[in-house]
Amino acid sequence: MLRALHIRDFVIVTEAEINFNSGFTVFSGETGAGKSILIDALALAMGARSDSSVLRQGSARAEISAVFDTPETLIKWLTEHDLHAEDELILRRIIDAQGRSRAYINGSAVTITQLREVGEYLVDIHGQHAHQSLLRPESQRDLLDAHGGLQPLRQSVGQAWKAWRSVQRKLALTEQDASTLAAAREKLEWQLDQLDRLALSPGEWETLSNEHTRLANAQSLLDGAAQILNWLDEGDDSVHQRLSSSVHRANQLLKHDPHLQTVHDALESSSIAVSEAVSDLNAYLSSVELDPERLAQAEERMRQIFDCARQFKTEPEQLTALHETLRQEQANLQASTDVEALRKESARLEKDYLQHASTLTQARKKSAKDLAKLVTGAMQTLAMQGGQFDISIDAGNPSGQGVDAIEFLVAGHAGTTPKPLAKVASGGELARISLALSVIASRAARVPTLIFDEVDSGIGGAVAEVVGNLLRELGSRHQVLCVTHLPQVASRGMHHFRVSKTQDQQTTESRIAALNEQDRIEEIARMLGGLKITDTTRQHAQEMLRP
Repeated sequence: MLRALHIRDFVIVTEAEINFNSGFTVFSGETGAGKSILIDALALAMGARSDSSVLRQGSARAEISAVFDTPETLIKWLTEHDLHAEDELILRRIIDAQGRSRAYINGSAVTITQLREVGEYLVDIHGQHAHQSLLRPESQRDLLDAHGGLQPLRQSVGQAWKAWRSVQRKLALTEQDASTLAAAREKLEWQLDQLDRLALSPGEWETLSNEHTRLANAQSLLDGAAQILNWLDEGDDSVHQRLSSSVHRANQLLKHDPHLQTVHDALESSSIAVSEAVSDLNAYLSSVELDPERLAQAEERMRQIFDCARQFKTEPEQLTALHETLRQEQANLQASTDVEALRKESARLEKDYLQHASTLTQARKKSAKDLAKLVTGAMQTLAMQGGQFDISIDAGNPSGQGVDAIEFLVAGHAGTTPKPLAKVASGGELARISLALSVIASRAARVPTLIFDEVDSGIGGAVAEVVGNLLRELGSRHQVLCVTHLPQVASRGMHHFRVSKTQDQQTTESRIAALNEQDRIEEIARMLGGLKITDTTRQHAQEMLRP
């Protein structure tokens, strides 16, 4: 669950530290006080998109930290990403004045995508406009799948769809552009023929270049090596002879002064090194020969390689890699031009996709019956007695989401036939149905914390009291946070925060305060009676707060 939220220089919040408890917590306050700012800040801490507009005016950066208990379901993910799986999980987000964003999990820098992935294990946010998005077919489908826990099946369908569509596109391209592909194949065959004729082996160019350099400079190498050998070891005045004499003389001097030991050792090492150099030079002179014929052969081979490289507009050392690339292109082109093979593969992948889609359809139908029954039951307590909720699942166009056309149907009164939600539900009915769906879907949610951001919009009276009881009951299984403007909902909270706004000529600032029992009476009274609070209003508020 969420333990604490720290906000600094965010929108109109200078700094706020909020500690949370389990159960049902409500946030209330005047319109425009910044109640939803808390939800926006928490969403940013869990990877929502951001820009510099979230900074408090005049601030260099905004910073948000959220502290959670680490759920068991997240430990594996943290371990796989080399993040410390501790009892406490700290998500931190910093946005600077240029809109740049940095993210951290338990002090380690992470990507925004990773922050978002972690957030999916921790919090489920139901926004204040959820009832509007409920009219969209994709939202209805997503809600049904979430209720049934069908995400793994949807993922399998999506993968099968992607594989099938890829082959379909390749087949269409092959059938439509046969002449273009034939020309490409002919060009590839000619290019490969040229490179096959050259038969350049890996590393051959480098070896050949070194050999050519040596053969072309053979006489100079022989002369130079002989001259060095003469300096080192020919005559009484050679380097080798002088070093030998120096070692002998130093050895004599050591008898009189041991401090010359390092000089003696250095001279002796030099003498040994010169001896080894003399030996290597003798061997080198024996091995190097003038070979005009081999030099001519190397030059001819280099000419062939240069001509080929110039023809392909590349460097000689790149020819072997180019040869392999062209071979792969030819193999790919051959596979893509095998129309019959592509047709068979497409048919196989289509069958595989339809099998996965059929499995998803059956699972959706089962989930739809359960969800329809639960929502119909909830409608009876939300001032829609006799109403009925149903979900139609018909054949639709194949897609990555399956082959189903899903539509929510509702009958607001007994004796009427359920019709599409978008056509028959009033704004108030839509808000109530949306709330019922949110609560029902959240009962099966695996995340520990559920947030409702003014989802009670369009609801009032006795229905609002039912909603408050629903959220409180949900708070017995999850940590529930709710931003509300309804006293009937706020009074059912186990914990209560008030958001207020102060303003002067220069700044506007939002503050969040936890309310004690007396403070709650005053706040509920304000929500009931507006600016003028009477003793009667306070008494009514006190009665609403009784268990």
